[in-house]
This record gives sequence, C-alpha cells and structure tokens, in this order.
Amino acid sequence: MSKHKTIDIADFRVKGGHKVDLGDWPTRVEPLYDSKDAYKDMLEAGTERLSELQEMLYAHDRYSLLVIFQAMDAAGKDGAIRHVMSGVNPQGCQVFSFKHPSATELDHDFLWRTHVALPERGRIGIFNRSYYEEVLIVRVLPEILRGEKLPDETLESKDFWGDRFRSIADSEAHLHRNGTRIVKIFLHLSKDEQRDRLIARIDEEDKNWKFDEGDIEQRQHWDRYMAAYADCLRATSTADCPWYVVPADDKKNARLIVSQILVDTLAALDMRYPAITLARREKLLEIRRQLAAGET
Repeated sequence: MSKHKTIDIADFRVKGGHKVDLGDWPTRVEPLYDSKDAYKDMLEAGTERLSELQEMLYAHDRYSLLVIFQAMDAAGKDGAIRHVMSGVNPQGCQVFSFKHPSATELDHDFLWRTHVALPERGRIGIFNRSYYEEVLIVRVLPEILRGEKLPDETLESKDFWGDRFRSIADSEAHLHRNGTRIVKIFLHLSKDEQRDRLIARIDEEDKNWKFDEGDIEQRQHWDRYMAAYADCLRATSTADCPWYVVPADDKKNARLIVSQILVDTLAALDMRYPAITLARREKLLEIRRQLAAGET
C-alpha cells in the first residue's frame, strides 16, 4: 500500500508585504499521490475530515469560513470546488460565481455585491471569482472603470490601485475580527497548460460549451495578468487572511492541496459542540425512557 505524502500548506502561503514574482512559484510540483487509487483515498480522507469540521463549525456557531478562488481561465476552479467540497452537507456550504456586474451592482461600491453574499456564522462560503476582479481584470483592462461611475477625484488618485488594496485589506480585517475566516486561493496555471486545456475544450464536443472566445482575448494579456496578480498577492496576503499559490497544472495535486488548506484552517479554530447541562441531560434521558416504554 502506498504511503500518503504529507502536505505542508505553509509551502504555498504568500508572505504579505514581500515582492511576489510568480515566475518563482511553480505551476507543477512532484505528485503528492502515487496512483489514482492513492489520490482517491487522500481526497476522500480530506472530504470526510472537512465534513466533520463543517458540522462542528455549524454547531459552534461562532465562525464562518470564506474561501476565495481566483485564477486564469481553465485553471480548474469549478473542478476543485466540486471535488473538494463533495462531502460537505449542502446546507452548510454556499457557492457564488461572480460575472459581469449588473446595473444595480454598479450603483454601489465595488465590494457591495460580494458582501451581500458573505456566509453567515456556521457556514462555508465559496466565491468563484470575487471582488479581487476589481484589482485584476479591471487593472488589465482599465476601460472597464469608465462604467463604474466613480467620482473624478477617485479616478485621479495617484495611488488608485493602492487605495483599492487598502479597501480590500481593511474589509477583510473587519470580517476576521467578527468571526469570518478568509482563505484565498490562486490556482497557478502555466500558459502552456492553459493552451492544452482550451484545445481540449474544442476537441471534445461535450466540453464545447465551456469554451468562451473571450478566453483567447484575455490570454493575449497573460503577462499583464501575472503582474497584476503578483502585485495583488503582495498587497493583500496577511497573517489573518492569507493567499495560497496552488500549482494547478496537475488538477489532482491542486485538489489535494486545496483540501488540506481548508482542513488545516478549520482545524485551527477553537471550536466545540455546545455543552449540555446536567438538567438538560436528565430531561433527555427521561424522554428516552418514555419513548422506549411507549409512553409517548
């Protein structure tokens, strides 16, 4: 039987405030599994543990967990969410995908549309893309800003992007202080692997629906996106709300790493099931006696 390898999530954590060069971060690492069966066993163990921790999170009712996924197209966000969260009670988990903002959303600040979707205490919330789009795609394609109805003095700020980073960091710090734990995952895909996956979406007819011609346009800006991501990771990865750069060229590896990140994050919380008083326990035992005796 293959021995499962230990995953140290610190290997993938970004130290905020330090310069980030994504060229120094691998998109592929040595496989953490020895075979398909080993992978399935490891993923199943992770989902079972995550399910146990989510149940305690719900019962404890003091914390919530927000997981943010960001990546280039075809990096495997949907698959990671589907596989890693497969064992979690659907009532305890909610997933939101954020597309182009609506007219109503554009009449609010850039954090509003995601903040109304934040998970309540006891739940896990997953953002498939998020407010980070506002310092990524909007930075690469600044013409989008013209539709955001911002005041001239805001647009003319000498440190516009720094201001947005501070808004995000301040907001996340506020959420952390109030019980929301935030984990941010960047699925780090190579340009060559993205090309292969896009080709597969064309070659395999049952994947044609996934292909978006806009992905090709975004691919032309690859270097600018990598620079925007690097600046974002540097500015917004904090001790309380860290970013993790997960190598994504191997989907199975990426899922195992993501699973471990979520398990370790929840396991670090001081959670317990609500204590039952002696009087309550005696009452339950009396009800049990009545049920067993057919008295009720």
